[in-house]
Amino acid sequence: MNQAPVGNVTTIPRIAHDEAMRIAAVENAKFASLLRSFEPDDWTKPTECVLWDVRALTAHVVGSAAGEASPREFVRQVRKGRPLVAEIGGKFWWDGMNELQVRERADLSTQDLVAEWGATSARALRARTGLPRPLARLPLLNLPAPVGRQPLSYLFDIGFTRDVWIHRIDLTRAAAKTLDADPDHDGRIVADLVAEWASTHGEPFTLMLGGPAGGQFRAGTGGEHVDMDAIEFCRILAERVHGTGILRYTLPF
Repeated sequence: MNQAPVGNVTTIPRIAHDEAMRIAAVENAKFASLLRSFEPDDWTKPTECVLWDVRALTAHVVGSAAGEASPREFVRQVRKGRPLVAEIGGKFWWDGMNELQVRERADLSTQDLVAEWGATSARALRARTGLPRPLARLPLLNLPAPVGRQPLSYLFDIGFTRDVWIHRIDLTRAAAKTLDADPDHDGRIVADLVAEWASTHGEPFTLMLGGPAGGQFRAGTGGEHVDMDAIEFCRILAERVHGTGILRYTLPF
C-alpha cells in the first residue's frame, strides 16, 4: 500500500474549511495542467459522462467555477438552467445548470476555455475561501440520498473540489493520459470520501485500496473485504462503474 494503515474509518479526520481550500488550490492547478496537455484531437474524444465529450465536460467545469465565483452568476445559471432539465432528460435542477454552462461556452476556442479556467478558478477559490462561516453552516442543501440535508459548506468547502477531481479522472481516461495522483492530495480526497461513504451505509468492511491515492480502511469487524485500485473504487462511488456487494452503495459527488 502507498498510504499508511488507517485503522477504523471513524478515526479519519474529515476535511474542514482551511484544509479544503488548500486542497482546492492544488486540484485547480492539476486540472489546469491536464488541460494544457491535451492535443487538438483530444478535445473531441467521448467521456464517460455520456452527453459530453472532453471539450463539453471541460466547459461544464469552467462554467461551474464561474457560478462559484459569483452568487449572482450562480443564481442566473440555476434560473436559466431549469427549463433545460426536461429537455435533456435530467432529474435535478443542477442537470440543467450544467447543460447551460456547456451551451454558453460552445463558441469558445479550447484556448479560451483553458484561459477562462485559470482566471475563473482563482476567483472561485477566493469566493469559497471568504464565504462567511455563519452562512456556510446554514443547512440549505437538500441533496439526493444518501447525502440528504447538508450545510452550504458541504458544497463550497469540498463538494466543488470533488467535482473537479472526478472530472479530471474522466478527462484523463478519455484522453488516455496518465493520472497525476499522489498520496498527500489525491489520497486525502479518497480517505475523506471513504469516511463519508462508510457513514452513509453503516456496514462493516475492510478496504485495501491500491495506487498512489490508496490506503487501508476498516469499519467494524468482519464484513466484506475489498481489494482494488483507489481510483476505481471512487469511480464506482461516483457511478461511473456498477458496483456489487458493499460497493452497491454509491456516494454521488
